[in-house]
Amino acid sequence: MLSFGIMLRDLAESVWRRAPKLLRRWSVRLTNARFTVTAAGIISDSEDRVLLLKHRFRSGSGWGIPGGFIEADEQPEEGLRRELQEEIGLELQTLKLYKARSFKGTRQIEIIFYGRTHGTATPQSQEIKKAGWFTLDSLPEGLPSDQQRLIMDVLQSWSKT
Repeated sequence: MLSFGIMLRDLAESVWRRAPKLLRRWSVRLTNARFTVTAAGIISDSEDRVLLLKHRFRSGSGWGIPGGFIEADEQPEEGLRRELQEEIGLELQTLKLYKARSFKGTRQIEIIFYGRTHGTATPQSQEIKKAGWFTLDSLPEGLPSDQQRLIMDVLQSWSKT
């Protein structure tokens, strides 16, 4: 004879499968954590300088690695390419996935890429105050320490390949 727990699970499965698709979708959304997804890039040029943007609305000094929110139905690589084009008019030559990280306080997942490009980074958006290329020993003051470490790690990893 089946245990009460197994019968209850079987009943729940039967009800779930018969429920309208919209109801199932909304119940999953309501019972799971929500978060945002962003794409960011450590972008270097032929002189191994790193691209940093000074955002008008970013906390601290405003300096940080380029990136932004991924739009619905957009792949992370597409999102980063779009952000760079919109914000500073720059096209990437190469782009490789580096890693993903999460931020609990903002409930955000960030997908980080490493890319190379050439050209001039010119602010195209009201969000961006300045764009600049920096060597590792001339990173701007106020750049968040986690981004400094990330830049160092990425450049060291890719210089070995």
